[in-house]
Amino acid sequence: MKENPVIAAVTGLTVEVDGRALVDRVSLRIRPGTVTALVGASGSGKTTTGLALLGEFPAGARVTGEVAVHGTRIGYIPQHPAAVLNPARRAGALLRDMARTQVRDLPRSQRRAAARQRVTQALDDAQLEDGEQVLGRYPHQLSGGQQQRLVLAQALLLGARIIVADEPTTGQDALTTRRVVDQLAAVAAQGIAVLLLSHDLDVVRELADEVLVMRGGRVVEQGRAHRVLEAPTHPWTKELLAEPRTLPYAEPGRTGAELLTVDALTARHRTGGAHVPVLSVDRLTLRGGECLAVVGRSGSGKTTLGRCLAGLHRDHTGRITLDGRELPRSLRDRSREQLAAVQYVFQDARAAFDEHRPVLDQVARTAVRLHGTEPREAGAEARRVLTDLGLAEELVRRRPGLLSGGELQRAALARALLARPRVLVCDEITSGLDPVTRRSLLDLLAALMHRQDAPAVVLITHDLDTAAPADRVAVLDGGVVVEEGPREQILTAPRHPFTVALLGASERWGAAARR
Repeated sequence: MKENPVIAAVTGLTVEVDGRALVDRVSLRIRPGTVTALVGASGSGKTTTGLALLGEFPAGARVTGEVAVHGTRIGYIPQHPAAVLNPARRAGALLRDMARTQVRDLPRSQRRAAARQRVTQALDDAQLEDGEQVLGRYPHQLSGGQQQRLVLAQALLLGARIIVADEPTTGQDALTTRRVVDQLAAVAAQGIAVLLLSHDLDVVRELADEVLVMRGGRVVEQGRAHRVLEAPTHPWTKELLAEPRTLPYAEPGRTGAELLTVDALTARHRTGGAHVPVLSVDRLTLRGGECLAVVGRSGSGKTTLGRCLAGLHRDHTGRITLDGRELPRSLRDRSREQLAAVQYVFQDARAAFDEHRPVLDQVARTAVRLHGTEPREAGAEARRVLTDLGLAEELVRRRPGLLSGGELQRAALARALLARPRVLVCDEITSGLDPVTRRSLLDLLAALMHRQDAPAVVLITHDLDTAAPADRVAVLDGGVVVEEGPREQILTAPRHPFTVALLGASERWGAAARR
């Protein structure tokens, strides 16, 4: 059987920054209608290799080797899509602009309808539910999953023949992951090549034709997907394929008095001039030292709830109280004590850091700003916390662009801890990490939760394995808490049909991907 022609090739690619090799002599071939997967730990060079196809490299990089793209349009879906979405334009603006350029040759009377049809088709192909509503919102009003599918729709509308998909299922529940996998498979079936950069080995099993395993910028193993994933030969590949670990179960009776309370909360997003309700919570409580997992599908309101708690989403009514005292809706109106008390760790750690300042300085700034700590003392405290989280001083003296996603996530956690919070909101902090880094971060979070002075934790996640060790679980669907209760009851004997469906989908997805 004749092999498809090569439409893009990377040969002996080496990318160095400040003498450090981000990618070291990497070669790969991309053919129409195939899925090539790059897998590896955070910082292994996957994203740097993928971006090389678009001719993009880190600032100041020394590049050798060859990247050849043979007259092919390439679409890029980043792990954190907010980075490529214009925050000042509504979600539908760019899609409509792209569609208009594609129908210029039609008679004027047909252009508007034809452009609208192309946008609608792209939204459908990208599995973006409530597409018309989403088009009227700004990027910050969309969940991470909605942003991801919006960028996929842009790539499809562009007519790309290669799609570089960087962690396309990050932050997605099992139901949505299944649809994303089906969509990427359908894209490949149309003859479009997919370069999949993923830590989700179940997704790789389902989609990939060829797998390249990376570590420290090098390819340590590659071959047909079934061979690499079923009979790996390199020790690092075997470690990546190890079963994922969840947090240890909470200790009975370790929680304290009621700390944080949400009453009659209704949050809205401004869409097309109207304020549309996206979240409604009658009552939710959090006790001292408790871990509350908030689970649900992408777009269900999980992140909006977390942002309301932290004062990052002010368009809401109702009451959020800490120790019985109402918290102002906006962080701008909160005192330094209130700001320190409720800390938020973002899913997109890279976007949460100033790219021009060393990570250590940004972490230390928290103690200076919120507690009035002297800069020298704050720097020493920041170094201690960062070291406890496994980040060497030499590493954190660098700018964020030279740290991996997993390293930046640890730094973001350190920055929040330096505020000495009473409530820690963790928004999908493991969703973009490979299995090895994820297990390491979960171990760190587990150790934090079992300290005597541990803050209460709101753990926002789509991953039921990550949610399992929580004291209590709240399930969100369509912006409503459909079920809430002790961990054992929610995860072993759910009562609401959506919770049953979510658990069933997670079990079926895991089983199907491993067959």
